[in-house]
Amino acid sequence: MKRKRKKSLPAKKAALFEGCTAFEMCVYECIMKIPSGETRTYAWVAEKIGNPKATRAVAQALHRNPWPLIIPCHRIVASDGDIGGYAYGLSLKRLLLSLEKEGSL
Repeated sequence: MKRKRKKSLPAKKAALFEGCTAFEMCVYECIMKIPSGETRTYAWVAEKIGNPKATRAVAQALHRNPWPLIIPCHRIVASDGDIGGYAYGLSLKRLLLSLEKEGSL
């Protein structure tokens, strides 16, 4: 039986994603591409990573985000327009979104 080789990540990414699952890495890489000042939905992220039924799993991955300013999970909102959740509090999420819209962050 052939063993699958594990792809190695570049050193910077390896440190950033240390301890993350493959699913979490997909989610984080996806949201890192969202421009500052813009938001997307949990469903959008799930669709983009090729798993459209995984919206709750996306939310859980974002809740475990080890680097919330580098991996901007505050840019993800609910499909109904609600702000959604944020592990560091909704007031901080609102502040970060507001600062990004102003171009201050």
